[in-house]
Amino acid sequence: MSVKYINLKLQYKTLEKEIMSSISRVLESGNFILGDELKNFELEIAKYCDVQYALGVGNGTDSLRIALKSLGVGKGDEVITVPNSFIATVGSIVEVGARPRFVDVGDDYNINPTLIEDAINEHTKAIMPVHLTGRPADMKIIMQIAHKYNLPVVEDAAQASGAKYHGKKVGSLGNIGSFSFHPLKNLNAYGDGGLLTTNDQELYEQIFRLRNHGLKNRNECSSFGYNSRLDELQAAILNLKLSYLDSWNETCRLIAQKYQKELSDVVEVPSDKPYEEPIYHTFIIQTDKRDDLQTYLDKQGIETKIHYPIPIHLHEAARYLGYKEGDFPNAEKQAKRILSLPIYPELTEIEVHEVIDGVKTFFRQI
Repeated sequence: MSVKYINLKLQYKTLEKEIMSSISRVLESGNFILGDELKNFELEIAKYCDVQYALGVGNGTDSLRIALKSLGVGKGDEVITVPNSFIATVGSIVEVGARPRFVDVGDDYNINPTLIEDAINEHTKAIMPVHLTGRPADMKIIMQIAHKYNLPVVEDAAQASGAKYHGKKVGSLGNIGSFSFHPLKNLNAYGDGGLLTTNDQELYEQIFRLRNHGLKNRNECSSFGYNSRLDELQAAILNLKLSYLDSWNETCRLIAQKYQKELSDVVEVPSDKPYEEPIYHTFIIQTDKRDDLQTYLDKQGIETKIHYPIPIHLHEAARYLGYKEGDFPNAEKQAKRILSLPIYPELTEIEVHEVIDGVKTFFRQI
C-alpha cells in the first residue's frame, strides 16, 4: 500500500527514545501492577478530562462492563444504546446479564436523542451513548432525559479521547466515562488498556474494588469482581503519549478539514457542529458506490476500512434479541454506504492529497 490506513510504526519511531526510557524505568523499578506509574497516569488523565477520578483497567470492554456493574446493572435490566458501534459496546451489556435496547442513530452516527424516551420502560437501568468516530453525542439532551427518568449515563468514549462538547471533555459529561487504549485508538497503548472516569466518589470506590477482584484491601474481599488492571508498562507509555494527544488530535482535525473541503462535491462528508470539537478517530464518507470506490482505491494502493458493515442487531449473536432488518433504518442505510479514509497524525500532506485525488478520480471515471 502506498497509503496505509494506519501506520503504528511511524508513531513509535517519533517517540522511540522516550518510549524506551519509560519502559526501562518500569523494568528497573520491579513494580509491574498497581504502582506509581498507574497512579501518576490516573492523576494526569483525570486532570485532562476534568474529572475527580480516573481508574485504569485491562481494556475498553472491561471498562464498560465494570461501569455497568458498578451501577448495579444486571439480570432483568435493559440498557439503551446504538446498533452501529463495535460489538464490544453491546457485548458488555450482555456480559453483565442485561439486555440491550437499541435506538437508531442520526446523521452524525451517534444516538438520536429524540428517540430515547420511547425506548425507556420499567426495565431500563442505564443509557449508554457512543461517541462514534470521535464525535461527541448530543449529551445535553441525553442528560436531560436521564435526569427526568433518574437514569445513569455511561459514555462509551472509546473512540473519542480528547473530544469536546460545549467546551467540556467527553468522559466528564455522564455519570461514568469509558475509554479504550487499544493500539488503533488515538491515545493508544502497546497492547490492551482501558479507563473509567467519574466525579462520583461512591462509584469510584466501587470501580476501585471491582477492577481488582473486589478486594477492599490486600486481605478482605467485599464483593466478587474482575482481574482487570492497567499494568505499569502501559500506564507509563500512555502517560508519555498523553502529553502529545492534543497536538495529534489537532493534526487529525486539519486532515479532516482538507477531506471535507475537497470531497464534499463527490461524497457525503461529516459536518462539524458549532458546539463540538471532534477528534476524528475515523473519517467516514458515504456513497452509494462504496464497494466500487473501495475496490478502486485498493488498486491504487490506498487502504480503507468499513466501520462497521453489519449493524449489531443483524449479527448472528444478536438474533435472540428479536430485532430484524428494517428496525433501525438510518443505521442500516449507513452501514451500506460508509467508508473510512486514512486519518492519523503521521499521514503526510502528499498522502492526504493522494487519497483525495484517488476519490475524485474514481468519480470522474464513472
